[in-house]
Amino acid sequence: MNDRFQILSLDGGGIKGLFSAAVLAFLEADHSINITNHFDLIVGTSTGGIIALALGLGMSPRDIVRFYIEEGPKIFPKCCFSSLRHFVQNKFNADNIKKSLIDCFKDKRLGDSKKRLVIPSYNIGEDDIYLFKTPHHERLKRDWKVPMWKVAMATSAAPTYFPSFQELDHLRLIDGGVWANNPTIVGVVEAVSMLSVPLNAIWVLSLGTTEEVKGRSGKLDTGGFWQWKKDAVNVIMRGQSIGAHTQALHLLGKDKIVRLDPKVPDGLFKLDKLSEADLIGKASHVSRHVSPKFKDVFCGHVSPEFNPLHK
Repeated sequence: MNDRFQILSLDGGGIKGLFSAAVLAFLEADHSINITNHFDLIVGTSTGGIIALALGLGMSPRDIVRFYIEEGPKIFPKCCFSSLRHFVQNKFNADNIKKSLIDCFKDKRLGDSKKRLVIPSYNIGEDDIYLFKTPHHERLKRDWKVPMWKVAMATSAAPTYFPSFQELDHLRLIDGGVWANNPTIVGVVEAVSMLSVPLNAIWVLSLGTTEEVKGRSGKLDTGGFWQWKKDAVNVIMRGQSIGAHTQALHLLGKDKIVRLDPKVPDGLFKLDKLSEADLIGKASHVSRHVSPKFKDVFCGHVSPEFNPLHK
């Protein structure tokens, strides 16, 4: 293993994945690079998992931006009845996202990835975490056979928005964001435990999908279900993300992680509403400021070619 190992970590966030893809596209353009050439492992959850799979297949960030712009309105169609439906069942039909993902990934399997990938999901049937991994260790015998579109469906089956994904060995798989929406620590653990990379060799670029600035009502201090109904999921997801980032900071050191997750006003972006101009504008602004640091920290390392063990 090289004396430096770089990880690209991609958060979940629905259609806000457009922000992450656009940041990568701007950085590629700034430095005339193929961004995946500078990372040894890519880990992504939900929409970040879709981006990770696309990068592994060789799609450029610009192509992924186009995918979000063209397919986003089909995956999250505007419907006056969807909010009412959301009270009693999943808000969106899975057929649209399935078609979009099959059109994107065709018949490619996880084992066709040109990069090491780790994609979190969750098995509600067994009440256990589920990780899809490329064959980068001799123990990994099965996942490489799974079609990429199925991996993408499994990692992005967000509860209440989409049904669980059950087209893989009758498993009941849902969005990996329920336990690893910020998958930074998942990538670090994979590098250390499966690839025997020392902690002092690991560097991470961690991309969020924007962070809403929220005020927490004092009613939550003593509140019950009614007071917590709007805040519970956000607090849990936010806490998980901060926890993952903080753990990684303690393990690696603050100079070894570059985290981009800009704060935005509450309600500006939604995970099921395409705000194309604003998301790309935010990505342009953030990437402009981080571009020199990205070059200094990450561009000097070129990852060795990944040779999947199943081949």
